[in-house]
Amino acid sequence: MVILNNYNYIFNSVQLLSKKTNLIVVTKNQTLDNINLLIKSNHLHFGENRVQEALLKWNKIISNFSQLKLHLIGKLQSNKAKDAFNIFHYIHTLDSEKLAQIFSSLESSSAKKIKYFIQVNIAKEQQKNGIFSNQLNQFVNYCINDLKLDIIGLMCIPPVDDNPDQYFKSLAQLARQNNLIELSMGMSNDYECAIKNGATFVRIGSKIFKKV
Repeated sequence: MVILNNYNYIFNSVQLLSKKTNLIVVTKNQTLDNINLLIKSNHLHFGENRVQEALLKWNKIISNFSQLKLHLIGKLQSNKAKDAFNIFHYIHTLDSEKLAQIFSSLESSSAKKIKYFIQVNIAKEQQKNGIFSNQLNQFVNYCINDLKLDIIGLMCIPPVDDNPDQYFKSLAQLARQNNLIELSMGMSNDYECAIKNGATFVRIGSKIFKKV
């Protein structure tokens, strides 16, 4: 009951801020019982951080509920790309030419096509992954024009110790400059700010699954 109450609160909060914003429920480390509660509530978008955990939990679920959409929101190593391609519908962390080339090759030999967000290292933090802003235009063009990937938008994770507003504004501006519509930004602690700056996907887990 607590999970459903939390979910309904967050879902309604997102909808009040913007009906154009999709809520991705992040199910990292969650049980199948908890996930099924939300599936039965007709939620469609779910996010996982790790490929192997997603494979263990979601293969059977997706085969039974084909309308569900699974999002990879965590760092992806190239040796896990094929598994990620097989299970996910959206990749939010495309951050290198090597990964882009692998996905292009996988798509060339498959009927499956998935949607990609390019992760931007919006604050140039050494410990974080992502394309730097001054390299973004070239990378977007390479992925779309040369590799024929369906790049739908940009993703970022702002610094934890700074006001996220400026970083969300910067990502939105970069998306406009590159003719990209979707913005994956905002998590449990900053989703309201992200939505006010144009987020079309927010990634929320702890506010739903933890007792508050």
